[in-house]
Amino acid sequence: PRSSPPSTSSLDQALVIFSSIVLSLFTLGLVTSIWNLPTPKTTNRLGLFSFRKSINLSRSGIDDVDDIDNAVDDLDDELSMLHEEGLTISDLGNNFGNPNPKLQASQLLRKWSDFSNTHTDANIPQAKWPISIRDEDGEFEDVVHPGHRAKNHPDVIMSVPKMWIDDPVSIHQNKLMTRDLAMKIGSCTVPDASGNFARGDNCPLNERTIYVAIASYRDYQCRDTVTSIFERASYPDRIRVGVIDQIDDGEDIHCDAPYEPCSENPEQMLCKYENQIDILQLDPLLSVGPVFARHLGHRLYRGEYYYMQSDAHVTYANNWDVDIISQQEATGNEMAVLSTYLSNVDGALDENGDSVKKGRPIMCETIFEEGQHNKYLRHDTQPESAPSITGMPQLHPFWSAGFSFSRGHFVVNVPYDFYQPLIFQGEEMSIGVRGFTIGYDFYAPEKSVCFHHYAEGNNKENIAKRKNVPKFHDHNRIYAGAGIQSMSRLLGIVHMDPGVDPSRWDHTDEEKYGIGGVEFRTPEHFYEIFGIDVKNKSTQGHLCSFVNTGDMHKMFTPFLRADGMGIDYGQIDYIFTDPRPDEDDETNDDGEE
Repeated sequence: PRSSPPSTSSLDQALVIFSSIVLSLFTLGLVTSIWNLPTPKTTNRLGLFSFRKSINLSRSGIDDVDDIDNAVDDLDDELSMLHEEGLTISDLGNNFGNPNPKLQASQLLRKWSDFSNTHTDANIPQAKWPISIRDEDGEFEDVVHPGHRAKNHPDVIMSVPKMWIDDPVSIHQNKLMTRDLAMKIGSCTVPDASGNFARGDNCPLNERTIYVAIASYRDYQCRDTVTSIFERASYPDRIRVGVIDQIDDGEDIHCDAPYEPCSENPEQMLCKYENQIDILQLDPLLSVGPVFARHLGHRLYRGEYYYMQSDAHVTYANNWDVDIISQQEATGNEMAVLSTYLSNVDGALDENGDSVKKGRPIMCETIFEEGQHNKYLRHDTQPESAPSITGMPQLHPFWSAGFSFSRGHFVVNVPYDFYQPLIFQGEEMSIGVRGFTIGYDFYAPEKSVCFHHYAEGNNKENIAKRKNVPKFHDHNRIYAGAGIQSMSRLLGIVHMDPGVDPSRWDHTDEEKYGIGGVEFRTPEHFYEIFGIDVKNKSTQGHLCSFVNTGDMHKMFTPFLRADGMGIDYGQIDYIFTDPRPDEDDETNDDGEE
């Protein structure tokens, strides 16, 4: 016989028991999951860690290096997956995690377009002196670290100073900047009768302020460089130094650390002028090359009349500030940028700190080099000799990162690209070509005002120390693949890789970090004039026979505009070709091969 169905009360009891078991298991699983969750980070923002003389961009929020390596596949694999899905790097948009990055990118382009057509003097902040970023506590902005951005780690956020002028297009407007506008940029140590510190040409030479930017990576000579800047200047009160000090706290020497306590020896330069030294301290693990460090250095600029860029291991000559300003003004060119590789300090200065060097390097040697899965221009060893042109700096085609002196608006109009982590070679050509298209002209100083500590020469102790200074690429594996992406962007922006599909590189903020629109100053015109074939990746040899001899200077200088706003390349139809193509391009100091 068939058994009778269970009673209602029996079913209810069974359901209750079953539900209790399921609920118990669920509760146990929930408790276990919570127990095993990783400890939450207290912050994922790289903000102000301390605020004394220096500002420390700490690395709180960064995972262990091994965790970072394992968190995301190599960038090459990521890009391959994107291409397999029919997407490009530009589809990532500006902010990671944005539900509609393509929409955001289009809004960004419209924003820049609107800005470029609505310039007013209101875009230029009021000039002040003295000034320091320490006065801007709480006014910094959050950015995604560019190296981690390239590796798809959007949680690594840094709090950094804002650019003095965030929109360069609002200033140069993709055409030649007017002299009237240029005169509105640049502070004076003493205001006029109405309290205005931006006095233009009316500011006396000895009252014009100078901002010096230094990118230092674990460099024990950084503090000596800063000391030299103030100690050897004729008017140190008009100088402000901004240092990106990439150091390992507890192991490296701080760039603002005096040799003795200031309470015991307050006359030390680092003590006496401590209020004129701004330092952003960065953990070495966040270092992704000189471009990013110098981008941060540009963020420290606050409207000074002149801008100077220097390495962290340089010694200055007496009266360097008066000397370099005198040379700058001798060009008669508001758009002049004095820039060159520096001579070795060995034998360059006497015991009093005066320069005894008669020659100086001039920039005229460049070659194509292969790296980062591409070919790019790299400046080679430059000839060093007595100037062929006297009484003023001498025109040359290229720009150097190791030393650059210009009007302050050069920083505003040609800011270092935030989106180029792990770029070393290629940096100088990027700034140089972009600067050319915005209207700037490059000159070799007639006389060097500072000298470089190379790992060579007669000082064996210094050579050994310099060879042991760590390099930023010691931890490149954290950002593996980011440099390839950066190089594609760099070459794309300056039109040096015409065969590459533009969709394969990142166009984020291209208006901001891109080329200008000054007539007859396209990248193509620059390459044509100076014998650079970007398609076949080759250069015409013996360019120094045109540059170092003074022929370029004599030929181009007559076309300096009457108002001093740069050379009019619309008047120049010259194209350099190798005068001796069958000979090796080995240039001696006087420019003769």
